[in-house]
Amino acid sequence: MSTAMNFSSKAFKPRAPDKGSFPLDHFGECKGFKDTFMKCLRDNSFDNSMCRLQSKDYLQCRMDNQLMAKEPLEKLGFADLKETPPSPEDKDAK
Repeated sequence: MSTAMNFSSKAFKPRAPDKGSFPLDHFGECKGFKDTFMKCLRDNSFDNSMCRLQSKDYLQCRMDNQLMAKEPLEKLGFADLKETPPSPEDKDAK
């Protein structure tokens, strides 16, 4: 009886992450958004649900500066925070 295990039957094939890489912000293009988000987390005992607006702004900055792939905000979990254009009734009320 052989005590060696046969690992060659199924080779491991590494693959890239589904969303790709998340490059570093070397030039600090989104540093202000990141700092605001981190301050919000610290102020709220790291409860990220309290900082969703700051998180959305930070991710939007990263997408705008090609630091991550463009994704609809709905796919990133921000469907409820999507800005809607004012309706004609809102304009008449002013």
